[in-house]
Amino acid sequence: MVGMEYSTFTANDGTTLAFQSSLPLTSSLSPANDTIIILLHGFSGSSSYFTRNFPALSQKSWVLAPDMRGHGRSGHSKGGYHVARLASDLRDFLLHVQSLTSGKQYKITAIGQSIGAAILWTYVELFGDNDFTSLIFVDQAPLQDRDLRFGWDETKAHRGCYDEKSLLAAQEAWTERPEETYIGLVDECLGYRYRPSPEDKERTPEERKQDEEYFTSISRVCDGKWLARLLADHTRYDHREACELITKPTLVLAGRRSGCFSLEGMGEIVQRVKNGKGLNMHVETKAQMTVFESGHWLFWEEPERFNQEVLGWVDRWA
Repeated sequence: MVGMEYSTFTANDGTTLAFQSSLPLTSSLSPANDTIIILLHGFSGSSSYFTRNFPALSQKSWVLAPDMRGHGRSGHSKGGYHVARLASDLRDFLLHVQSLTSGKQYKITAIGQSIGAAILWTYVELFGDNDFTSLIFVDQAPLQDRDLRFGWDETKAHRGCYDEKSLLAAQEAWTERPEETYIGLVDECLGYRYRPSPEDKERTPEERKQDEEYFTSISRVCDGKWLARLLADHTRYDHREACELITKPTLVLAGRRSGCFSLEGMGEIVQRVKNGKGLNMHVETKAQMTVFESGHWLFWEEPERFNQEVLGWVDRWA
């Protein structure tokens, strides 16, 4: 099994941020290949979300997985609860990675799961997508709130947090009833708990409990009040037009039994990328969606398939 190594870098506001690397970060760092996979975790998560994916993905690529600000081992700044701030942190992270490799150019596939996808869309809007070879978005629609003026209704928006009333309820839960909310998140994000199926792999009570304890322990590291403010920013962001700026090959991985988003909402990403004018019209953009039979955390429930899809995509566009 590959050994991931923790390291840190400093964001442009002085906050120390952590990340995991599949390669030892020594002065003689010299990856055998020229591909990098960056894994961006979801809301209240950490890089440890991808424990089941690191070994396979690291066989052919240098794998990097940051803990976003306010999550995991990264600094918990007083402010910074904005998706744009997290996109700026990603920019600083890429500059740090570049400094580690003496300027050698790598083909980077960035994978954003949940709010990690929102960070990438914001990055594209602020900085363009030239830093990436391809992009993968995992179970996140480009707008969480409903927008009935433009047909963005319950069939496309987030299932549980989609307007002022539901946002306030979610914020109250994260700040006043955190333990209950951590478990509720697991129920919402694991497809076998959100929408059980006779086709599910049989899991013992011990296995179900282990899943619950693993994810709740990760959420518990975060500050609930800080998360509540980040959620307010995240749910109001409308990334639909940002998707139209993407010029690089784009893959959407969606969970059929996601407790967060519908296939219709996530399919909007593909349509926006295909229909968008982009920043570089000479680049041929490819966009497609693959549906998993699991939930929001499909990388955890179907790790072998997730790894296969990612490796195939990287090979295709490297």
